[in-house]
Amino acid sequence: MDNIYLYMIIALAILAIADLVVGVSNDAVNFLNSAIGSKAISFKTIMIVASIGVAVGAVFSSGMMEVARKGIFNPGEFMFNEIMIIFMAVMITDILLLDFFNSVGMPTSTTVSIVFELLGAAVAMALIKIGSDGGNFSDLINYINTSKASQIIFGILLSVVVAFSIGAFVQWVSRLLLSYNFENKAKWVGALFGGVALTAITYFIFMKGLKGTSYAKESFSILGGGTMKDFLENQVLPIVLVSSVFWSLLSYTLITVAKTNIYKLIIVVGTFALALAFSGNDLVNFIGVPVAAYNAFLEWTASGVSASEFPMDALAAKVPTNNWLLLGAGLIMVLTLWFSSKAKGVVKTSLDLASQGETKERFQPNSLSRGFVRSAMLMSQMSSYILPKSWQEKIEKQFQAPVIKLSKDKVHELPAFDLVRAAVNLMVAAVLISIATSYKLPLSTTYVTFMVAMGTSLADRAWGAESAVYRVAGVINVIGGWFFTALSAFTAAALVAYLLNLNLEVMFPILLLTAFALLIRSSIVHSKKSKEVRAEDSLTKAESSSVQGVIHESANNISNVVKRGNKIYSNAIKGLAKQDLASLKKNKKQVDKLSNEVDDLRDNIFYFIKNLDESSVDASNFYINILGYLQDMIQSLEYISKVSHKHVNNNHKKLKFNQIKELKQIDEAMETLFNTTKTAFDSRSFEQIGAILNNKKEVFDLVSEKIRKQVERTRTEESSPKNTTLYFSLLLETKDLLTATMNLLEEYHNAHDSSVAPATLTIPEGE
Repeated sequence: MDNIYLYMIIALAILAIADLVVGVSNDAVNFLNSAIGSKAISFKTIMIVASIGVAVGAVFSSGMMEVARKGIFNPGEFMFNEIMIIFMAVMITDILLLDFFNSVGMPTSTTVSIVFELLGAAVAMALIKIGSDGGNFSDLINYINTSKASQIIFGILLSVVVAFSIGAFVQWVSRLLLSYNFENKAKWVGALFGGVALTAITYFIFMKGLKGTSYAKESFSILGGGTMKDFLENQVLPIVLVSSVFWSLLSYTLITVAKTNIYKLIIVVGTFALALAFSGNDLVNFIGVPVAAYNAFLEWTASGVSASEFPMDALAAKVPTNNWLLLGAGLIMVLTLWFSSKAKGVVKTSLDLASQGETKERFQPNSLSRGFVRSAMLMSQMSSYILPKSWQEKIEKQFQAPVIKLSKDKVHELPAFDLVRAAVNLMVAAVLISIATSYKLPLSTTYVTFMVAMGTSLADRAWGAESAVYRVAGVINVIGGWFFTALSAFTAAALVAYLLNLNLEVMFPILLLTAFALLIRSSIVHSKKSKEVRAEDSLTKAESSSVQGVIHESANNISNVVKRGNKIYSNAIKGLAKQDLASLKKNKKQVDKLSNEVDDLRDNIFYFIKNLDESSVDASNFYINILGYLQDMIQSLEYISKVSHKHVNNNHKKLKFNQIKELKQIDEAMETLFNTTKTAFDSRSFEQIGAILNNKKEVFDLVSEKIRKQVERTRTEESSPKNTTLYFSLLLETKDLLTATMNLLEEYHNAHDSSVAPATLTIPEGE
C-alpha cells in the first residue's frame, strides 16, 4: 500500500508537466495580445521577448508555494494519505479543465481554477472526515481557510468591473489627447505618454514580478538595511515621481536623438513585464501542488509513521523550491509558448473581440448583449443632448480612424488595433495588478488583461453598429466561462477526491488513465480540426472585375456546392430509408456548415462591389445572381435535411417500400445531374452546360411523375398523414432545388463568352 504514494508522486510530476503545457497555452493570452494585435514588432521578436520574460520570471520565482500548502485549507487538520488524495484530485481536474478551455479557444484563469480545485477537494475530504468522526457541518470551518476563499471570489467580481471601467476611461482620454494621428503630435506629448506608461510598467515589474521572490525579502545596504519588498510598499509616491521624470526625459531623448518609436518600446517592455509576472507568480498554479506533495512525501517517509496517522503540520512552514526545478519549469513554458497551437486559438478569440476592423464573428447575439448595446446607444444619444455641438465635433475628430485602402487579400495584414491602444492595454493592466498586489488583494491576471482589452475596445469605438452585439455577446460568454471555471473546478475536484477516497489503489490508476486518455483524445481532435484543408471543399470570395473573370473564379464554388449538395441530398434519402437518426443529424450539421459559407460570400458582396471600377457593373450583377441561386439551392437542401431528421427523430412510420424506391430513383437522377455539372465546372467546359440544360425536362418530368403516383396512393391506399406530408415535401423541395440549379446553369450559359479572356482586379503600385 505504501508504494502507491511513490507512484502518486511520479504521476503528479507527469501531471505537473502536462499542467504547465495546458496552463501556458491558456495564459499566453495575457501577455501576447497587445503586441500581436498591434503588429508593433514582428511575431518572432514578440515571442523572443515573451520567452525571455517567462524564463526570467521562472528563475526569480518566489518558490514559496503558499497557495497549494496552506492558502485554502489548514494542512494540520489532514493526514498524509488525505493530503495526497486532495493533491491528486486537484491535478487531474486542473489539466482537464484548462485543456477544455484551450480546445474551445476561451481564456480563463489558472489562479481561480487551482484555488477552487483545492477548495473543492479539501471540502470533500473534510466532509468525509467529519462524517466518519460523527462531527457537525459547522466543523468544516476548522479545515478550510474561509477568509482566503471569500477574498478570491471578491477579487473575481472586482477585477471584472474595475478593469473594464478603468481600461475604457484611460483609453478614451488617451485617444482624446492623442487621436489616431499620434505619430505626428509634438515630441513632448509622446515623451510624456512614454514616461507615464513606462513608469507604470517598470513599477509593475518590481511590484508583481520581483516583490514575491526570495531576493525581495533580503536586506540591502543601499536601502538602509531594509528589504526590497518593504521599500516598494512604503515608498510608492517617491518611486513613481522619480520614475516618471526619469522615463519622460529618457523617452524625449530617444524620440529626438535616436528617432525611436516610443509606443513600440512601451509594447516591448510591457510584453516582457507581463510575461515576467505571469511566470514568476502563476508558476505556483502549475507546479505548486506537485511540489507540496513531494515535500509532504519526504516528511512522511522520514517519520516512519503510517500514512493515515501522520498529520501534515509541516506544510504550514515555508519551504523554498529547488532552483533547477524552477528553471526546468520555465523551459517547458517557453517551449509551449512557441509550439502550442491551442495558445494561438485562445489569443485569436481575444483579438477578434478587440479588433478595430471586420472579423468573422464567432459568437451569436443574445438578449443580454442586445440589451447592453441598446443601453449604450441610449446613453450616447443622451450625451449628445448634454454636450455642446462644438465639443462633440472636436471629440468626433479625435476619434476619426484613418481609412487604409488595401486589396481584399491584404486586409488580414492590418493590425487589430493601433499602438496607442496596445500601450494603454499594457499600462492599465500593469497599474491595476500592481495596486492589487500592494494591497494584498487576490487578483487574476487573465481577468484583468482581458477586461482591460475589452474596455479599451469599447472606448476606441471598435464595437460599431455592425459588430457591437456580437462582441458584447462574446465578452458575456467569456465572463460566463470564468464563473463556470470556479463552479466546475470545485465540483469536479470534490468528485474526484471522493472517488479516490473510496478505494485509492483501484481508483487512482483508473482516474489517471482516464485523464490521459481524454487529453490525448482532445489533442487528436484539435489536430484534426487544425489540419482540415479548407481549400478543397470551402468557398472562396470572388475578386475579379469582369463577368468572365467572375465566371472562372466562381466555378470552384459551384463545383463545391454541387458536390456537397449531392452528398447531402443522398445522405438524407439514405438516412430516411434506414431510419438512421445519427446519419441524419450529421447531415444537418453539414448543410448548416455549407449554409454559413454561402452566407459569408453574401456578406462579402459589399467589399466585392467596392473594389470594382465603373465599367464592371455587369460583373457585380452576375455575382449577385449566382449567390442568390446558390442560396436557393442551400435553402432547399436545408429543408430536405431538416424534415428528414424531424420525421425519424419523432419516431414516425417508415416510408413505404415504393416511396423509398422512387426517392432512390430521383436520387440517382440528381446524382447524374450533379456529377455532370461538377465535371463541367471543374474542367471549365462551360459549353457542356447547354447539353445539361437540354435534358432538364427529363429530371423535372421524373419528379412530377412521382408526385402524381403519390396523389393516387393517397386517394386509395395511403394511411399515414405524416408520411404523405413528408413525401410531398421532399418531392416539391426537390423541384425547387432543380429549379435553382437550372437557373444558375442558365445564368452561366448566357453570360459565358469563350472568346473573352477573364480579367482580374489590378492593384495600383504603392497599395
